[in-house]
Amino acid sequence: MQLLGAGHIQLLTAPKGARQRRVAEQGEGCWASCPGATSMPGTREPSPRGWAAMGRWRGPSILLAVLLLLCPLPAPACPHTCYCWAGDVDCRQRALHEVPPLLPTNASTLWLGYNLITVLGARAFSSLPVLLRLSLSHNRLEKIHRQALLGLGALQELDLSDNYLSVLSPETFLPLTSLSVLNLGYNRLEELEAGVPRALPQLQSIFLNGNPWMCSCSILPLWRWLGHNREKVPERSSLLCMFPESLSTYPIMAFRNDSFQQCQKVPLSAEHYTAFLLIGPFSFLASIFCCTLIGSIVVVYQHLRKEPQTWRRAVSSGGH
Repeated sequence: MQLLGAGHIQLLTAPKGARQRRVAEQGEGCWASCPGATSMPGTREPSPRGWAAMGRWRGPSILLAVLLLLCPLPAPACPHTCYCWAGDVDCRQRALHEVPPLLPTNASTLWLGYNLITVLGARAFSSLPVLLRLSLSHNRLEKIHRQALLGLGALQELDLSDNYLSVLSPETFLPLTSLSVLNLGYNRLEELEAGVPRALPQLQSIFLNGNPWMCSCSILPLWRWLGHNREKVPERSSLLCMFPESLSTYPIMAFRNDSFQQCQKVPLSAEHYTAFLLIGPFSFLASIFCCTLIGSIVVVYQHLRKEPQTWRRAVSSGGH
């Protein structure tokens, strides 16, 4: 049985009102002043300084909690024409003519398909650093600025299918260092620089079917890239020539190296053509000058040959 000190005996035997005042003076907690409550045996009661320190610590915490409840942290903005949930931003079929300027910065998937977007301007997605999937299919895209995709270093999938794209620059895709899937199907691409897929170091799949490919010498770089990366082109058998008419619907992958034998001849560069244009007129003028000079020399020579004969005739006639 634990013995109680004189102070505790006096407190327990005192009247109820006096006991509560005595507890308040000693700094005992609320549990001691409540009716029927007793101190836990073996526990040390905090001093008045301890209670004061705890009061100073608990006050700002309670105030901060109240402020957080009354003024919650602002949520990422969501365009009124789109629907946002759990990192997905759905802006499909909204008759949009451009990419919405204010998009949630935490977006991981952005759906912009089935709209009326014709141009992607510079830094169109710079506020989406964690975007993983971007779909722009079934729009009217004709042009993509070379800096349109800046800031999309985390992007893994890009769908540009069913648009009006006819020219693409490799520089446009340089910021996409994490892209693994690129869909360029059903556009108006007649040719594609091999530098476009080469600009994507993590590329695993590229879709190129449904384009009106021009099977001329200009397609040789792409044909070579396809030959060395067959595993990255799932629908390579459906890549068909559209032009010229003699090769219409002919599979691109069915060409052989000798099919491009004529294209592999070293073509004349612009410097060569410039040299020809400069050399031609100079050669013409030089030939005229040379002909004039030679003609003049011949005339002078003949004139000099006639002068001695004239002088002899004059001398002979004077002697007679």
